[in-house]
Formats: sequence, C-alpha cells, structure tokens
Amino acid sequence: MDVEDRRQWVKSGHRDLSVSQLCRLAGLARSSFYHEPAAVETEENYALMKQIDRLYMKRPFYGSPRMADWLEEFGWFVNEKRVARLMRLMGIRSILPGPHTSHPHPAHIKYPYLLRGLAIKAPNQVWCADITYIPLRRGHLYLVAIMDWFSRYVLTWELSNSMETDFCLQALNRALARGTPGISNTDQGSQFTSEAYTGRLKTAGVTISMDGRGRASDNVFIERLWRSVKYEEVYPSDYSNGLVAYHRLDRYFRFYNTERRHQGLEKWTPKEVYHNCHAAALVRRAQEDTERACLEAG
Repeated sequence: MDVEDRRQWVKSGHRDLSVSQLCRLAGLARSSFYHEPAAVETEENYALMKQIDRLYMKRPFYGSPRMADWLEEFGWFVNEKRVARLMRLMGIRSILPGPHTSHPHPAHIKYPYLLRGLAIKAPNQVWCADITYIPLRRGHLYLVAIMDWFSRYVLTWELSNSMETDFCLQALNRALARGTPGISNTDQGSQFTSEAYTGRLKTAGVTISMDGRGRASDNVFIERLWRSVKYEEVYPSDYSNGLVAYHRLDRYFRFYNTERRHQGLEKWTPKEVYHNCHAAALVRRAQEDTERACLEAG
C-alpha cells in the first residue's frame, strides 16, 4: 500500500499497541512518524536554535565563531563551543571550504560533481536532494526533499526526528515510484553517501553526483527551496508539534508545486513545467544560463 495510507494507520492510534509497534506492523520507519520531537536540554536552547536557523538562512557562510559574534547583536552572549554544538545538532555548517565544513562518513564512497557546465534541458534529467532543520515550539525535526532540477518540482519530502538514513531512503523510494532521473545530486552527508541510499540509486540505474565539500552553490536550487519554505511557511507558523508541522508543510508543498509561479520558470508553476506543458520554451533559457555560468566561472 501507499506510504501515506500506511501512515494513517499509525495516526489513528491504538489503546494496546505503542507507536513503535504500529510503525513496525505498518512497515514504516519509527523516525518517520516523529511522535516525539528531538529535544534539547533547555527552553533557552530551543529559542537559541531558532535564532541560529534564521541567521544561517541569511548568511550560510558563517561558521560557529562568526555566528557567536553575530548573535551578540541580538542579545545572545554565548560562547563558540555552545554555538558549534547546537549547529551540529541542527545539521548545519558553514558553506565555505574548510577542515570541518561537511560530515561524510569516513567509510562511505564519495562521488564527483557532474553538473558543472552541464546543460539541463528536461525534467528528470537531474534530481537533487537535501536535508534542513525545522524548529518546533519545543524541539525540532529534520526535513528532506527530493526536487527535479529543471522544473523545481518537489517530487517527495519526509520529516524525521533523527538524522538517520531511513527517512531519506523512504523519500527516495517514493520519488523513484514516480520516475527515474538520469543523475541524482546531493551533498556528501552520511545519509546520502550511505550504502543503502547509493545502492538504491544504482539499482535504479541512476548516475550519482555529489557537491564538492563546502560548495552549497553546487546544489543551488534546493538551497533556494529551503529559503522559500522557511520564510513563507516555517517561520510564520511556529509549529507546536510534529503533527502540525507535517500538515502545514504538506499544504505548503502542494501550493509550491501547483500555485506558486516562479520568475525563473517564466512565471509557470513547477508542476506545469515538470509535466512538459511548457518545458520546450525553457530549454533555450537553460542553455543560456549554463553558458553564462561557465563564462563567469572562467
């Protein structure tokens, strides 16, 4: 059965079975139900992490030292070690290259970046995926999204209360049930370099591409997606719990795909472009953008 149908079984609750047991019976990862949001030790840290997230969206090139300095301007007098610990917990880091800019698993294979100079001319030529931090009133969740690069169409997304690979793999399986890309591009995070994730891509015949270390510009369109999600939905909403976050994000992604018109898509929606209604008209523009990017890169 469809994942969403099975998720409803768990939502309905049961007086004799725990959430973990219901998830196991339904064939769902426990983390995907996000029954209890990941917690930090104090209310102050909840508020501090929300502030860090907002500032990071404005200056993703800031690491913990500069972030700690910037926080002082907003009345937060905290040391660098505390900021660094919370940023690790949130799964965020400076996009600038450096000795600690990404956290790949040392035993996982890393793949080269294949999109530089590539003219992306059609839907399903390239997919990209990434994880971002979602603040709750108490605690937080992690959001993964898989997006078609050409059309900006969000194919699937999942929430989790942990950074384990399961929820990323669940999103990937749902996306592959809808189609198969030529290339899948991600960062070098341990979830995406895991044998389970890369193995699923290889089984589907997908070529794997990964960003260079500390190069958020390599996955620029999904970074723009996170800005839209945060500023248009997450920050104004102040989710009270994970279930509220799920329903609000579900509504937002429907709006994003079917109603939100993109200037970069000639004011068409991602759904219109993904389903080839207007794809041909964008090919020339995509080629021009690629040529311009190559010239700027020298």
